[in-house]
Amino acid sequence: MGTFLFLFAVVFFLAQPNSVGTGFLEEKCLQYEGRCVAKCQINEELVALCGKFQKCCKLWEPCQ
Repeated sequence: MGTFLFLFAVVFFLAQPNSVGTGFLEEKCLQYEGRCVAKCQINEELVALCGKFQKCCKLWEPCQ
């Protein structure tokens, strides 16, 4: 019974929606001046990855 409670506690804490790494990834996206979305628009480029299976997209700037 003790093993069951221990495993339940571990699974419960791992299944939290806001994991520790998610905030870090979103801050990194903001440093790139991007935004976390499910899919980039046609005039945006993928610059990083965000949490929750999202992509960090930034407006595409052509070379000058």
